[in-house]
Amino acid sequence: MLTHLNEQNLPKMVDVGNKNITRRIALASGNIKMSRDAYNAIKENTGKKGPVLQTAVVAAVMGAKKTSELIPMTHPLPITSVNINVTSLEELPGFKLEAEVITDGKTGVEMEALTSVSVGLLTIYDMIKAIDKSMMISEIVLERKSGGKSGDYRRADA
Repeated sequence: MLTHLNEQNLPKMVDVGNKNITRRIALASGNIKMSRDAYNAIKENTGKKGPVLQTAVVAAVMGAKKTSELIPMTHPLPITSVNINVTSLEELPGFKLEAEVITDGKTGVEMEALTSVSVGLLTIYDMIKAIDKSMMISEIVLERKSGGKSGDYRRADA
């Protein structure tokens, strides 16, 4: 039987009540590729909507905090830390956004980290789309996670 279906084949949220509280950490990342004009506008802080990367960082934190409101079967978690890092990728041109999410809880924070990255990258798109509507968001992946019954995971190419 699938874990998110009950005996009547209806969706359910998994009961994590009997699981142990452990430190859970997840790191996710993703890229956004854009035109040189859009990249330069972000780097030079000349976008018409304001500071793109700073806004994306705030949005990424909010995305982690709101994950259980967006993804139906995720549990609301007491997140203890969200750390966002944005790296310029001159060669694309574009940016890599990483989100590390930490909780002390009964279930992991992989979805919070992945949602955080997605919301942060979508915010970059929104903030600079007047310059480049052809931007491409890609490679949103779980880089690593630790804690919980399934143990540690590290992406093979990370």
